[in-house]
Amino acid sequence: MAELRLAVQGHSRFKGLPARATLARWIRLALEGDAEITLRFVGSAEGRRLNRDYRGKDHATNVLTFDYARAPMLHADIVLCVPVIRREAREQHKTLRNHLAHLVVHGVLHARGHDHDRAARAKQMEALEVAILGRIGLPDPYRPPAA
Repeated sequence: MAELRLAVQGHSRFKGLPARATLARWIRLALEGDAEITLRFVGSAEGRRLNRDYRGKDHATNVLTFDYARAPMLHADIVLCVPVIRREAREQHKTLRNHLAHLVVHGVLHARGHDHDRAARAKQMEALEVAILGRIGLPDPYRPPAA
């Protein structure tokens, strides 16, 4: 099993988030090798500032990945904007846990070099996400929930 050095920041500011051990399990499933990852949970103001400063988009987004190295060890920060994630979960009729699991996996895959900037790459990344989430026992996040 891959070695994971995990730092979790801002977790205690938000109620209802999964335990650190659960977050680590989700990350490990998306890894291919050793990693040093910081998960940072932020509010809307910080999420907006980071998205504006680093991506030029003046709004808070659900997840941002800052990957610094892939070899010899993956090194990345993954920023999760809790208010955006909660809102999206409600709008998409998903549980917070399921949506958060998807976004953690999504962020790790970005850190590994996957992207969804073109249709073929998006299809490949989505297939990986669905497979990883299936190993956790979670449904396909790209299929609408049954009514």
